[in-house]
Amino acid sequence: MTVRAGLRYQIAKAFAAMALAMMVLSIAGSYVFYALASSFAPDMLSSTWVPSRAELVWIVVTVAAGVLLSIGVGVALSKRILTPLNSVAAHLREIANGNLDARVRLDARASAETRELAQDVNALAERLQHAVREQEFWNAAVAHELRTPVTVLLGRLQGLADGVFTADRATLDGLLRQANGLSRLVDDLRVISLGESRHLELSIEPVDVARVLEDVRELYAQRLMGTGFDLQIRCDVPCPVDCDPQRVRQALIALMDNAMTHATPGVLLLYAGREDDDVIVGVSDAGPGIAPDALARVFQPFWRGDASRARTRGGSGLGLAVVEAIAHAHGGQAGARIAVSGGTDVFLRWPALGMTPAA
Repeated sequence: MTVRAGLRYQIAKAFAAMALAMMVLSIAGSYVFYALASSFAPDMLSSTWVPSRAELVWIVVTVAAGVLLSIGVGVALSKRILTPLNSVAAHLREIANGNLDARVRLDARASAETRELAQDVNALAERLQHAVREQEFWNAAVAHELRTPVTVLLGRLQGLADGVFTADRATLDGLLRQANGLSRLVDDLRVISLGESRHLELSIEPVDVARVLEDVRELYAQRLMGTGFDLQIRCDVPCPVDCDPQRVRQALIALMDNAMTHATPGVLLLYAGREDDDVIVGVSDAGPGIAPDALARVFQPFWRGDASRARTRGGSGLGLAVVEAIAHAHGGQAGARIAVSGGTDVFLRWPALGMTPAA
């Protein structure tokens, strides 16, 4: 996109051409008029400062020609400027009326500023279209995820009310599990929503990361018994770290649940360390791993990599999206990579600039 295609250049060029034409018309035309009149009809010329009739006619003709020339240049210039702008305005009205498929198409004669405006309008339409699709997807996905636990709860409660089920401990425990799952799903949706709107509040304080890892291991001590998983801890962060311990613990729990759901029984490494200027905490499993081209998609809400990740086994698909929201709230990011063991290493990291010195 060169400077010559700019709107200012077009306006300057048009006015320069018009001024040059007016000067040629007035100076050269007057020279020709007086040369011919003095040679063939000198009596037509006035000998005083008052112009003769012939001179008055020449002045009127010159002024009229200049006015017509100015009108012609103005119409041509305005048409070149307003035609693409009217096209942009028409497409904007279509977008405002709900036609998000509308795109502005300009010819090569449009100015650079007009082309940039058209590109911005098209980018706006694409982002609006993407936002609408995301909203439709979220509405359908949330309705789908909430329908199962709500249906189960209603069915069990209706059965209790009709006397089909007895209110024994097993039935009440099943209802409690469904209610807990529903509560966690709602909390995950809340965290993701607040994270995307950048309103996820944190309570930052100096935290011993090793203590957080120990808390998570104690939480999973009973659940891991008899599952074939061997949970190991590695912490290479010797001093307290500025973070929100509750949110970091929530992220590690989500990573542990994800690994226990999808990984092959084996060694689970719950770790914390330093990479460059960042603190990094995560969970690494022993396999079977995730395809390299799918690593970047694991943090998308409701995404499941294969058929085995159905809702009955794979959860709601929000756990890693929660991890990413917590990482972003800390000013960091979440990531997934192939572990040395051949499994998957999923982690979150944030800047360690706020690390406090060891006591």
